[in-house]
Amino acid sequence: MSAVLKEQPRLEPMRDRDLAEVVTLENGIYPHPWTRGNFADSLKAGYECWTWREGRTLLGYFVLTAGAGEAHLLNLSVFSERQRQGHGSSLLRDAMRIARERGAAELFLEVRPSNGRAIALYEKFGFERIAIRRDYYPSSGRREDAHVYRFAL
Repeated sequence: MSAVLKEQPRLEPMRDRDLAEVVTLENGIYPHPWTRGNFADSLKAGYECWTWREGRTLLGYFVLTAGAGEAHLLNLSVFSERQRQGHGSSLLRDAMRIARERGAAELFLEVRPSNGRAIALYEKFGFERIAIRRDYYPSSGRREDAHVYRFAL
């Protein structure tokens, strides 16, 4: 009897060549997704842009900026069909580790109140809601608030 080992997902730096695939995944998740320009600008600015792959398959990614003792998680996304399998938790752990390595003592993020899965993930890790940004996100015919979360690293 032989066992077939499943390839473990791995974190890789996001590159320009990844952007078409990242944008396709982003467009499949969100009604108001980031654009290719948003990701390209993040790469150009030197932000921490990482992909999460199983073999050649893109499962997710995150974008993080760090400086002056704090970090901001700008985007963390997992392919819809691969959500609720631990990939978001793995990405968040890596984002937190990288933030610490870059000297951050705190990690901040914004999340839509309508994004219950993301809120559950962040609260599971101990993030605390500290503020609301009114009319922060575009939404169908109106704007949606953002909940601001903080985690002490």
